[in-house]
Order: sequence, then structure tokens, then C-alpha cells
Amino acid sequence: MISGRIVRNGRGVGGVLVAAVAVLSLGAGTVAADTGAPKPSTVIPESELVPGVAPGPARPWGIDTPDQMLPPKVYTPSAKEDAVEPKAAAPGTYDLIEYVPLSDAVSKVSCSKLTGPYQKQIEQWLKLRVDGKQSTADCKAIQKFQKTYKIKPAIGFAGPVTWYQMMLLSAKKNPNAKKNCPVKSYRVACVDLNRQVTWVQKGSKVIYGPVQMRSGRKGYATRAGWHSVYWRHKNHWSTLYNSPMPYAQFFDGGQAFHAVYGSIYTTVGSWGCVNLKLGDAKKLWSVLKKGDKVYVWGHRTGT
Repeated sequence: MISGRIVRNGRGVGGVLVAAVAVLSLGAGTVAADTGAPKPSTVIPESELVPGVAPGPARPWGIDTPDQMLPPKVYTPSAKEDAVEPKAAAPGTYDLIEYVPLSDAVSKVSCSKLTGPYQKQIEQWLKLRVDGKQSTADCKAIQKFQKTYKIKPAIGFAGPVTWYQMMLLSAKKNPNAKKNCPVKSYRVACVDLNRQVTWVQKGSKVIYGPVQMRSGRKGYATRAGWHSVYWRHKNHWSTLYNSPMPYAQFFDGGQAFHAVYGSIYTTVGSWGCVNLKLGDAKKLWSVLKKGDKVYVWGHRTGT
């Protein structure tokens, strides 16, 4: 699912990625004449980051999942169709690959001196001195966290993957501690755009998740408020963008929960759907039913 739109999107990483491919293809002993390395005190915008590990079969550079923006054609799948399970994801598809500055990726630094877009938040989460500027102490503390949770490259850069991993850990014990998702006697799928996590609760009991997700990008935000699961299609295929949407559960027009065969940690969001890892989407499929309620609140960073 490689979208041509990402190259044309002003907030996408297409242009940067083209440059990244060029410089990462240089030999190990080759040094670029001018990497344009930013100053350590400069906060690196999230839109200028690239994957810190070179691309492979499961991680193409331009990966994006263009979800359906219009309601799909609803029909009742046959038993034969429903019996077919979506194909498995390639090994490494959901690896935690941090997005880092191009200069760090090219130089393969051991510990980044650059200030990341989530510097203050990560400093606060790790109980470091909160000044919003990268330091040697910050780098080593962030690096230790990254190594613990297998985030690559573990160079101590305060990027989005590291931050959202922290948000998932914060949500694990009690995702609804702040009571943002209404507590009802029936099942409610809670979609927290602020932390990019989703879970299902019945009453005050969490019966699924929380798990990480990827919501809509700027201009195509996942719509907030109450919704209902109105159609489920295990082997759905987007007719608009010719892309698979495994375990799709539509809750508002063309917006649905569904799996993607690519990273959900990209700095660019979806076209409105709630993207999940295949295993998480499959489990959610077994938890939700047609008519179940969905509640969405908050906003994704940058939207």
C-alpha cells in the first residue's frame, strides 16, 4: 500500500525520504559534503523526520494507508467469504522504528545531540530536568528506555515512536483514569486521539486493550463524538484506493477500525480511519459487534 499522495502532501515525508534513500545508499566510508545538520538546540519538526533504520520489504519508505473517505457499499458477506482469514503481516512490519533527523540517520550517531519534537514531554515522563533541550543526560535516559522497549535506532532522540510508546504504557493500568470515555452499561469502543490508543470497556471494566493506533491526519481527522458500528467486513478492500482493510469495522461513513500491512507509527496519519496492527484488529473483531457504540475525543498531534 504505497500511496502516491504522500509525496505531494506538504506535511508528508516523501521529499525527505527521497533524499534519505539517496544518502543512505552511499557506502559506509562515504561522507556527504554537506548534510545540512541542524544545531542541537533547534527543535526538529516531526514532519522532517525519517525512519532511523533503512527500509526493507516490510518497511517501504513511502508507506501510507489511504483509507476510504466515503461510505462503502454495504452487503452481507457469504459464509464462504467470512471463512477466509486475512493474510498475515510480513515479519518486522510492526517493529518500533523511531523517526529521527536525516543527519542522525546518515551519520548513524550513537547518541543524538538534537532536540526532538517530544523533548519536553519525554523529559517529564522520565522525570528528567524539563527544559525542552537535549543534553547528554537526556540522551542516555531516553536511549535506555528505547533499548528496554526495542525501539530502533536507540540513539536517545525524543521522537514520536518513543513518546507514543510511553503513552501506551501510561494507559495500560487504567486507560480511563481521567474519565474521558463515558462509562455505560453496554460496550463502548474508546478512541483517544490525544494518546493514540484505543480500548473497549463495558461499564468500568476494560475488556480489550488499550492498544496503539493511528488516527486521521490534518484535514482528514477521525471524527470526534458518538458513533455506532454499522458494518463489519473481515476482508474489506478499499475501492477508492485499491488497498486492503482487514477486519474493517465501519462506525462513521468511510471511517473504520481496521488493520494495515505497514507501520502505524508513521508521522503522517491515516485518511480518517483508526489503523491497527493485524493482531490487534483481529482481536477487536472478536470483541465488537454490529450496533456497538464508539466514542472518539481529543486530537492527534499536528491535526
